[in-house]
Amino acid sequence: MKTTSPSPVFRDMGQHGFDPETDLSSDVLIIGSGMGGAAFAAGLASTGLKVRMLEAGDFIPDAPDNRTPQAVYHEMRFHSRDRWLDKNDRAFVPGTYEWVGGNSKFFGAVLYRFREIDFHERHYAEGISPAWPFDYGELQPWYEKAERMLHVRGVTGEDSTEPSGPYGYDFPKVPDEPAIAELRRRLEIDGGIGTATLPLGVDTDAWLAEGQGPWDGYPDATCQGKMEAESRLLPLAAQNKRFKLITSARATRLLVEPGGSRIASVVFERDGREWTHNSKLVVVAAGAVNSAALLLRSGVANSSDQVGRNFMNHIFSVLIAIDPRFRNTSAYQKTITSNAFYDTQNDTGQALGNIQLLGRLYGDTLAHDVKYLPRFALNWIADHSAHFFLQTEDVPKPENRVTLKGDRIKLEWHRDHIPTHQTFVKRAKQLLRDARFPIVLHRLMDEALPYHQCGTVCMGSDSKTSVLNPQNVSWDHPNLIVADASALVSSAGVNPALTVAALSLRAAHHALDRFAQL
Repeated sequence: MKTTSPSPVFRDMGQHGFDPETDLSSDVLIIGSGMGGAAFAAGLASTGLKVRMLEAGDFIPDAPDNRTPQAVYHEMRFHSRDRWLDKNDRAFVPGTYEWVGGNSKFFGAVLYRFREIDFHERHYAEGISPAWPFDYGELQPWYEKAERMLHVRGVTGEDSTEPSGPYGYDFPKVPDEPAIAELRRRLEIDGGIGTATLPLGVDTDAWLAEGQGPWDGYPDATCQGKMEAESRLLPLAAQNKRFKLITSARATRLLVEPGGSRIASVVFERDGREWTHNSKLVVVAAGAVNSAALLLRSGVANSSDQVGRNFMNHIFSVLIAIDPRFRNTSAYQKTITSNAFYDTQNDTGQALGNIQLLGRLYGDTLAHDVKYLPRFALNWIADHSAHFFLQTEDVPKPENRVTLKGDRIKLEWHRDHIPTHQTFVKRAKQLLRDARFPIVLHRLMDEALPYHQCGTVCMGSDSKTSVLNPQNVSWDHPNLIVADASALVSSAGVNPALTVAALSLRAAHHALDRFAQL
């Protein structure tokens, strides 16, 4: 396979740290180093503006056991130390990460474009997914730019729901391993559905050089195998020599100028004390839950009473398809997807969602959730099965929201009524049985795992019903931009990371057009 050329590792480039003499004022202050914040910074690379970025976490240490189920699933070594409250005020560990690169350090590297139909109003049994204030064509060039920045590997022409191009696929697809090629044949010939190649941001040669295993859910401290915010976007941002990342710096409040509407400064905590940073333009990109919580804590951007509302997270299920005759010899597995059930043009007549392979599961991985079976049985299941991930769009509802209870974040996410996903699970089980997997195990993922969190600070065309205008700018504060998944109008039914990157690049472009006014 053609590999990517080694990129500079941002943590070695010297553009991070903290100096109170130079780091308490800027032209642009970005809060969060995940996909949204890093893409925004990359979009400013050629400007020469003084850009500072606050990140609550630090760099992931390059430890030899980082990529083990023990570290990731059993110890939960990398999860946020914060505990959120659920709708019943029970504390839980959220599926979020506070490290340089944010959640992208652990994502499955799936870099999908939203489909053209996702920008229009869609109807489900659970409710209405609203139209965006612009159509797919507005975001298309930014998708292409993001694909090139992230070295996305993919092919076109395989997926009937594929939106119009051109695409920025400069590298060949990640190949199916032999066992996965057999699985693809079964799905197509026996299951009778069309499959496609997942668009992925990963260099498998570089990834596997550090050890055999999947990348889905595991961090890449070397920044050579997985294409994410730290490995690809921050080095691009650092082409601006006036860019600097301040680690271990947690933004706590945004302050509005006296008698005005502009954000005057941002208060953050570092080294056990409080600091105040003044900036002409403030960009919030802390993730859908944390961005909303920061705005609520600051009492800003909420004249519409929509901050924190319309939280969305895909409805997820894992399916493990078992066949004693099938031997899963794959190392990473995650190359196949199907959107055969994405729109209404299928035998159910319903738009159900996306199905794709998970990263390879092992007995040690399954042991985190299946504690009643011995390890040899779990190893056998893992070795004779294929592992799938189903996701259905979550429609926005005002009652699904982020609030604050004292100093704690409370996530009120109600999903008692999910008939669309239940139909999808039933149809997918039949598909896998048709593909000669006689046993199909199913698990609906817990409400406490908001891996694809979005909404909460939605953009729109009406200041009374949205928080941001169509350029990601707060209706209430002309120098406040929100550039992460919280701005998404809908969750669609595919992975959101590329859309977050494209939307942030577009927001940076529009911010430059109006920067002189600020």
